[in-house]
Amino acid sequence: MATATIPIMDLVPQKDRAVSRRVAIETMGCKVNFFESELIGEALRGEQWQVMGHQELADVVVINTCTVTAEADRQARQLVRRAVRRNPGARVVVTGCYAQVDPQACARIPGVDLVLGNDRKLELHRLLPLLESGQLAQVMVGDLHEQVTLPEQLVTGLEGHTRAFLQIQQGCDQSCTYCIIHRARGPQRSLAPSLIRRQMDRLLLNGYREIVLCGVDVGAYGTDLNVGRDNSFSLVALLHQLLSTEGDFRIRISSMDPTHIDVELMALMANDHRLCPHLHLSLQSGNTLILKRMKRRYSAETVYRRIEALREAVPELVLGADFMVGFPTETEAAFEDTLEMAQALKICYPHIFSYSNRPGTPAARVSKQVPKLERKRRAACLRQATGLVLKTHLQRRIGQRRRILVEGGGHPPPGYRRGRAADYTSVYVPRQVVTPGEWLWVDYESRHQDGLIARPRA
Repeated sequence: MATATIPIMDLVPQKDRAVSRRVAIETMGCKVNFFESELIGEALRGEQWQVMGHQELADVVVINTCTVTAEADRQARQLVRRAVRRNPGARVVVTGCYAQVDPQACARIPGVDLVLGNDRKLELHRLLPLLESGQLAQVMVGDLHEQVTLPEQLVTGLEGHTRAFLQIQQGCDQSCTYCIIHRARGPQRSLAPSLIRRQMDRLLLNGYREIVLCGVDVGAYGTDLNVGRDNSFSLVALLHQLLSTEGDFRIRISSMDPTHIDVELMALMANDHRLCPHLHLSLQSGNTLILKRMKRRYSAETVYRRIEALREAVPELVLGADFMVGFPTETEAAFEDTLEMAQALKICYPHIFSYSNRPGTPAARVSKQVPKLERKRRAACLRQATGLVLKTHLQRRIGQRRRILVEGGGHPPPGYRRGRAADYTSVYVPRQVVTPGEWLWVDYESRHQDGLIARPRA
């Protein structure tokens, strides 16, 4: 997509306030977006900007958007309008996946000063002075296929968190029939292992004890680096390098496709406790015909076989998964297959989406669409079923002893602070005896909503 050339001063009324040094960043969507927002914030801090927690105090508001569903697009527009309404004197910058896919829709919102594509979002710290002087076009969105490599990305941590996200790749080479993320994020591109290792060392030095590897298609890491080489680059090879670092830390894989679960990954998870026994899988459906129509790369039978083998190697394994219900042509029987898979695989932490019709995708052209109310019903049914799976998982953990990382956040009961076990279980401990960022051995005593109440080990 070509960059627009209309000067911003011709499109947007110049606001009275001179360049200031206060910026607020609002982030939607995935872990990659949160990581990139932190990169943006760190770069701005390096230019003497103060990153604010409240939009009302900011002179520039950045909305880092998501476009995974039509609902995400709607929420993005809502956030932008709210930012304009609450901050009439502030510059408003819209970036992220929605900005990349539909920049003109973002630009049409009154009060938006700059629409910045994913290809340019990390340059914001250099662009803001030009924005004030009117030297920028309102829309700056380029072709992500021209971005062959990823720039070095060094971040000291994630503001206000005890876990740190570490992006290892960007983009996706798949063409699922319902998805536009490959348009929003571009082709598969991997960071060099040496850069990832250096970033992790920096995070560990800054006190982070859990590193979450994230990307758009994490399991595909290294495939682009192997072109013309000996296939020595892979996610497992990267994990071996990272785990060769000495220290008391753990690594969590944020999300991956079930096709990337192989015997090497199983062996590594089984043999190194620092690799968390928790995976979030992009499953989408439990019905093979629907998976084929989605243009996924596996059958339901493949998923069952690989998870059975992984559980045999890693008995402590806890799973999350993405599911999409109401895909065009999905019958009640096909949905029942998804329901059965979620229960059989013991999916404790699901992300459940109702199918969203995305213009320009092959799925949008299918005439046999599932009615919206039926999609909602199926999503609610699946949420109820997986809620029972989580409840059973938590009940079975009561009486056990585990080591947790104290975090904070969430919705703990009064007087408690949240931590997380390696298997992703939320654990609540008395706040007066713990500090965020510390390791703690605890005994699980009772269930509380989506987690466990625990007593620190004496």
